[in-house]
Amino acid sequence: MSKKSKKEDVAEDQIDAQQETQVEEAPQQTVEEQLQEELKSEKDKFLRLFAEFENYKRRTAKERIELFKTASEDVMVSMLPILDDFERALTHIDEDKEAEELRKGVLLIYQKLLNTLEQKGLSQIKVAQGDVFNADNHEAVTQIPAPSKDLKGKIIDVIEKGYALGDKVIRFPKVVIGQ
Repeated sequence: MSKKSKKEDVAEDQIDAQQETQVEEAPQQTVEEQLQEELKSEKDKFLRLFAEFENYKRRTAKERIELFKTASEDVMVSMLPILDDFERALTHIDEDKEAEELRKGVLLIYQKLLNTLEQKGLSQIKVAQGDVFNADNHEAVTQIPAPSKDLKGKIIDVIEKGYALGDKVIRFPKVVIGQ
């Protein structure tokens, strides 16, 4: 052997010895420990996936309940002008004393429609003259000079009634406020 090959062999032996000592120094895991770590990681994945699925179920159930509560919102909103027309008709029929039978018929139909809509979750938002104006709950149509000092910033007249479907307001009451 030449000197070069001897040096190469010695160098390779030294490298092999260093690698063996490094491998011996690194802690070896037993098969059981490896399996336990894999089991722990799989349990963690399972728990996360299960929690995510439970959150999904809860969220979809809540959305489904909200959808059922407000599914008829479009129909209710389209029926509100009909209620307004009935109320206007009743006020004008009250002025005409000769149309008593007509007033009774219109009133009967109005009450029936109102009761049916209330059974489906529609409720009227109560607003009276003298209530404090709140921009979150009322829609101001106009302001007029207050007839008295105690009506400043308060509701003077209700132009259009407001309605709610369950907890959701579908039409805010339109009011006139005092300046």
